[in-house]
Amino acid sequence: MEREFKRLTENVNDIKSLIAAFNETLENIENRLSRLEKMDSIEHRVTVNQIDLSDIKESLERIEETHKSDIHHISRRLDSHLVKIAKAEEDILMLKDK
Repeated sequence: MEREFKRLTENVNDIKSLIAAFNETLENIENRLSRLEKMDSIEHRVTVNQIDLSDIKESLERIEETHKSDIHHISRRLDSHLVKIAKAEEDILMLKDK
């Protein structure tokens, strides 16, 4: 009986040490998961910021294209006006010579 009681006590102590080891392992897992959540959060923010930057870049490119066409149109109009002014100056000079 005493031997069985001693064996039972040893088994209880083994179970206690296993539970302590399990708790320690569980804490390690929780810490790792916590770090992974933080990393996932950082990755999410980086991804969102990359998307935001990509959207901004695309918008700027569209604005630039729009302004390029506007500038090109204005440039052509200025060229045509300069041609008209040059013709008018020629006409004025021809009229002065007559």
